[in-house]
Amino acid sequence: MRVSICAVGRAKGSPAAEICQTYLKRLPWTVDIREVEVRKDLSGAKLVLAEAELLRGAVPDRATLVAMDSKGKPLSSEGFAQALGRWRDDGVGDLAFIIGGADGLHPDLLRQADLALSLGAMTWPHMLARAMLMEQLYRAHTILTGHPYHRA
Repeated sequence: MRVSICAVGRAKGSPAAEICQTYLKRLPWTVDIREVEVRKDLSGAKLVLAEAELLRGAVPDRATLVAMDSKGKPLSSEGFAQALGRWRDDGVGDLAFIIGGADGLHPDLLRQADLALSLGAMTWPHMLARAMLMEQLYRAHTILTGHPYHRA
């Protein structure tokens, strides 16, 4: 299974990028972090729409789409691992997670998603969200393989 994380903003050189690299090295799956950035001076709804267009272009064709959204479904680590296991077992070739910018995801992207997923009730910076997602992908892998990393 190939995993893409399509995110607004460039994390290069940030602590979040370092965390992502740490988990990329540990995961057995191919994970591609695709960063997009609007280069026009936009704000509000116009910015969210422009980000949505860039994110759509970053998502692989026919990928199962997971929208990271504060109003999405909260899953435990075990529940997230079960979802990944189902997608893997169902033969999903490409799985794409999308992370919007500071103003969130465009409603059209949320409607197109196979799953809207929340990292919890707290608000997280979108740069940190990708690092948290990477850790949860690794944790899900360890849960699925019976590795002792996950001790809950």
